[in-house]
Amino acid sequence: MLDLNAEAPAFALDGVVNGAVRRVTLAEFRGRWLVLFFYPADWSFVCPTEVVGFERRLGDLTRLGAAVVGVSVDDVESHRAWAAELGGVTYPLLADPTRAVCRAYGVLNEAEGRAYRATIVVSPEGRIAYQVVSPMNVGRSVEETVRVLEALRSGKLCPADWKPGDPTLDARAGD
Repeated sequence: MLDLNAEAPAFALDGVVNGAVRRVTLAEFRGRWLVLFFYPADWSFVCPTEVVGFERRLGDLTRLGAAVVGVSVDDVESHRAWAAELGGVTYPLLADPTRAVCRAYGVLNEAEGRAYRATIVVSPEGRIAYQVVSPMNVGRSVEETVRVLEALRSGKLCPADWKPGDPTLDARAGD
């Protein structure tokens, strides 16, 4: 895994965006938050729940000034067919068949040749602000990703279970 506050490794990958294939780069997201999530494989049991979960919360993440991008080692055509099967995905699903980007972000399971289930939040300045890796059999919490992004954006100290507007767990500027 990368160090927190390290520069996010650049990437340029082909992917599916709203059913169309196009090249997507990290540079496109400079100046806004990026929720970059890696997942093991299309056409699996746990991964579609996460992809659909991010689609459901995309409006919330967009309102927080963030873009969402998913990455796996599957090819573009697999992404296109799978996204259609899921009812459409409006954010980019990127193909990393060479596994170079998964390696650069430190989330490649070399033994299986697939990405670990990892969530990385990149700051508007292009730095690693948050990262978590889950076991292959345990889906991530999209709700927690939204909460963490809200906390990061606050720039304040945020205790466990903090939520915006909760007076009992109000974020403080310093402690």
